[in-house]
Amino acid sequence: MKQSIQLKLGQHLTMTPQLQQAIRLLQLSAMELSVEIQEALESNMMLELADGSDDMDEAPFSAPEGAGSGSDDGEPEASFESSFEVGGGDVGGDDEPRSVAEDIPDDLPVDSDWDEIYDTLTTSGTTTSKSDDEHGDYERGSLAPPSLREHLLWQVNLTPLSERDRAIAIAIVDELDVDGYLRSPPEELAETVNQALEDGDDPIEADEVQAILKLVQGMEPAGVAARDLRECLLLQLAQLPADTPWLAETRRCVAEFMDLLASRDYNQLMRRLKLVREDLAAIIGLIQKLNPRPGSQYGGEQTEYIVPDVFVYKYKDRWRVELNAETMPPLRVNPYYASMIRRADNSDDNTALRNHLQEARWFIKSLQSRSETLLKVATAIVERQRAFLEHGEEAMKPLVLHDIAEALEMHESTISRVTTRKYMHTPRGIFELKYFFSSHVSTTLGGEASSTAIRAVIKKLIAAENAQKPLSDHKIAELLSEQGVQVARRTVAKYREAMSIPPSNERKRIA
Repeated sequence: MKQSIQLKLGQHLTMTPQLQQAIRLLQLSAMELSVEIQEALESNMMLELADGSDDMDEAPFSAPEGAGSGSDDGEPEASFESSFEVGGGDVGGDDEPRSVAEDIPDDLPVDSDWDEIYDTLTTSGTTTSKSDDEHGDYERGSLAPPSLREHLLWQVNLTPLSERDRAIAIAIVDELDVDGYLRSPPEELAETVNQALEDGDDPIEADEVQAILKLVQGMEPAGVAARDLRECLLLQLAQLPADTPWLAETRRCVAEFMDLLASRDYNQLMRRLKLVREDLAAIIGLIQKLNPRPGSQYGGEQTEYIVPDVFVYKYKDRWRVELNAETMPPLRVNPYYASMIRRADNSDDNTALRNHLQEARWFIKSLQSRSETLLKVATAIVERQRAFLEHGEEAMKPLVLHDIAEALEMHESTISRVTTRKYMHTPRGIFELKYFFSSHVSTTLGGEASSTAIRAVIKKLIAAENAQKPLSDHKIAELLSEQGVQVARRTVAKYREAMSIPPSNERKRIA
């Protein structure tokens, strides 16, 4: 084959370091982004938090070209559109920002404000008192709750026991599972403790373990160290006051008829206990007040609060979309270090300053791009899900990533990155942006129904069902069919299980 040189024209995408950084920042959650910004501030001398001073030579996030002008008093320009308004009617008042999208059709009315969000952030940041910072960590953070083992060992140490009995009690506590149940028989526990005994000590018998087990079972929480559910409930009933109504009958019901109680065979229970329906309802009500998992209240994970990235609220008949200013601190290039750079100087120090300056500008631009994309996607979602904001889950419309990607002329992968682990605060609660995307089911009228809306209808039907005769999945499918939604029984079961709703036989109630 003869070799030759040819010139071809073509286009291809090059993953520059700047593009890679922008993509990485785009998929970070609010908490991860705050850590990333803090690391950038510590590693790059050119980056600093904007303090609102007048000697700022660069705006905190430079505004895109044609994004509006700054105020006459020399304040820096706003970085980008910090909010959108979605809904019908004009926002009244001459003192309010005018729409920059008046040419958009009426069927998609969107107004844009040029709020100087980062200037507002700077002002609020400088007015935070020291006392607020000192008390903030105490109010926001707390020590992790004690585990079940720690709570029981604390009670064991307060109980006067011999070293031998204390070793048995500790072995019992160590064998409990997360629910507080003891799954090992006394013989295995005795063997475990005997392995730790010194030579010459008498071996521990199963009877000794059984005696210390009774001691541990009398500790808090009530029902701990039980071998099964029946024993757990009986231990809790034993700690109730003697004058508790229906206590004796409840003990007998749990001790002798646990299988009938589990299968909800109330007719058989009434015959066996010789009780009427109202009396049995009182017994079951007492049982339902007991905790079948006594250990679950200890050692839970520390609560982690969700920080919303976007706020949505209604203002003068319009749904307004705004970024959460707290998740995006105002950054700028340090003017002092930037002034030290000399163009003709090729020394190592000057080169390092140049590199830091370039990295700082890239980082600020990537943050700006992330915020702009997040705001656009959130606004597009609100435009299509206004019915949900107005009427709730039953009005949720079908929506997929392709719909938003096509509307914003972006790739679906970009929309996926933006909507993952990003949260929207609405009057109906805080939702992940992914929540607003759902598949669709065709209706008999030729339209489409969102799977989220169908789940809401199923939940509503179950909430209104007769407790003594719950709706089966087949019956729910028939009721949905009457409303024009064709859903198979298997689909109803899948949606019900996704909402952690038990089947009809487990939802049956005595009254």
